[in-house]
Amino acid sequence: MVPWRFIDSGPLDGAANMAVDEALLACFDPEKSQPLLRIYGWEPPALSLGRFQKSAEVLDRERCGRARVPVVRRITGGGVIYHTGEITYSLVCAPSHIPPAVSIRESFRVLTSFLIRFYDKIGLDARYAVDHFPAGTKLGERTGFCFAGKENYDIVIDGKKIGGNAQRRLKDVIFQHGSIPVMNHAALGAGFMREPPAGIEETAGALYDLGVSLDFPALKVLLLEAFMETHANVLEEEALNAGERTTAASLALKHASAAWVWEGAENGKEL
Repeated sequence: MVPWRFIDSGPLDGAANMAVDEALLACFDPEKSQPLLRIYGWEPPALSLGRFQKSAEVLDRERCGRARVPVVRRITGGGVIYHTGEITYSLVCAPSHIPPAVSIRESFRVLTSFLIRFYDKIGLDARYAVDHFPAGTKLGERTGFCFAGKENYDIVIDGKKIGGNAQRRLKDVIFQHGSIPVMNHAALGAGFMREPPAGIEETAGALYDLGVSLDFPALKVLLLEAFMETHANVLEEEALNAGERTTAASLALKHASAAWVWEGAENGKEL
């Protein structure tokens, strides 16, 4: 294990958060860069679309507008997530910075192992969906709302999915981000869908629902401890460097643009 950079961005608005995530990926050199972990929050609360989702098919745009809920688009795939009352992480590394994984899917197990350790530290029995549900259970069904479906390496506690994790790969670079819901706002977020998934209260979990009473600062401390026990002997805290700040400022325009958010179009071209 090698030392990782650690960046605590605090709460930012949705477009700024997505711009920083993309800047960290864009600026990462797999030969020279130190692997990094970022922790952040969302202020104000926001909805994020997966990179390839068609907004008109999944979100009730009029309701989002009436509620003045910001909407952003992630650089990773997956379904809609409502971000509030959570700790969000992102990490960027080269494959050589983590234990070998047989496949990209298996790398989810490797990279999210710190979350399993974290949940154990706060007294929760967290397991991957593939390990929790009986053999033959159908997993991996695509859903418009992230917390309505379960992939093999989604994390479940008491049968409920807790948070979501998504990954993107460039040449020799791994980017992953995900959420740790502290308070359960899944039903509120699902209400912004064109077709809200039924029974979301029964399928999505959050720490406070599960009897955890620690505040956000205490949870962050334990999360970092779990990361160091799993991926890094040392976390070296620092701010964004000059190149990352400049790139994030430039990308913020894209992430605040209606063309990118609603049509998934960049530089006039649909993705």
